[in-house]
Amino acid sequence: MKIALVVGARPNFMKVGPIYFELKKHSRYTLLLIHTGQHYDDNLSKIFFTQLGFPEPDVYLGVGSGTHGVQTAKIMIAFEQFLLQEKPDLVLVAGDVNSTVACAIDAVKLHIPVAHLEAGLRSFDRRMPEEINRIATDCISDLLLTPSNDANENLINEGVSTNRIFLVGNAMIDSLLSFEKKAEQTKTLERLQLKKGFYGLITLHRPSNVDNKESLEMILNAFSEIAVNLPLIFPMHPRTRKQISAFGLEEKVNSISNLKLIDSVGYLDFIKLEKYAKLVLTDSGGIQEETTVFGVPCLTLRENTERPITIEYGTNQLVDLNKEAIVHNVNQILDGKIKKGRIPPLWDGHTAERVVKVMDEFHYTFT
Repeated sequence: MKIALVVGARPNFMKVGPIYFELKKHSRYTLLLIHTGQHYDDNLSKIFFTQLGFPEPDVYLGVGSGTHGVQTAKIMIAFEQFLLQEKPDLVLVAGDVNSTVACAIDAVKLHIPVAHLEAGLRSFDRRMPEEINRIATDCISDLLLTPSNDANENLINEGVSTNRIFLVGNAMIDSLLSFEKKAEQTKTLERLQLKKGFYGLITLHRPSNVDNKESLEMILNAFSEIAVNLPLIFPMHPRTRKQISAFGLEEKVNSISNLKLIDSVGYLDFIKLEKYAKLVLTDSGGIQEETTVFGVPCLTLRENTERPITIEYGTNQLVDLNKEAIVHNVNQILDGKIKKGRIPPLWDGHTAERVVKVMDEFHYTFT
């Protein structure tokens, strides 16, 4: 059985990686790794092939950046040619990026079954492009591989047949647990002159936060106030850096004492930064999950989350998008009022093994 595994953006690597290596153990599967090139910055892409031990992709589509429409169209044009040439028996896509929905649509139109890893997550906010990608991909996929029970419930509520839904756990946590020890060997904290448990970690990239000058400026004002009491480290996504420049906010950012700006960092460096932070301020989905496993307080700068299990079980909290609320929630943590969490079911490092069992059953049916 020939399986095409699609990666494109940074989160895909940590999700697809464990599945790739587990399938690779079994000679009944032939694997093709396709990198769409949606993320192409070295620290968002190339470094994962070195740090996670991925082989060079069998196909690199090199689509680059662009608007949602342009990027999705480029991926579909290039991936269709790959499918027509290679004719895989199954396409596996992950998460909710443009590569996910583009490759899924191509496959089903050519009558190639699709497996969606991390299916069923919902923010119930259709203003988020990721939400549209999730819904569309789930609607057309044959195998819906879910990370948590709430994802199953979302799919059932949408009328999806239960024989397409498989609760397998969180593949991203497989990667996190696999590379945690290796991350300990990095000298990231020493290099950045950070002390364990005495700094805050920031990630910020969502359009709702960085594509609007007022929103971005408000968040930066909150960081300025927080930095008085807590050193902040900010690995800056290329999109965020671009918007800060476009809005003329460089001087404001540079004036915040105790805020250290760095370029995007590799996976191992980021794991270590995350694990030893006093708290994390983020608008990323995956980081809500990783901080839950590490037990690190996470303040999510969004109105909603597609990962409510990180709030129900974990250390994550949604924060109202105003300066006062952000600063207040940080001060609560600094005062020792920390939300205690626990790890959700099946976030145990064995998700890839359960995915292979689903693939085996599908393979049996398929043949």
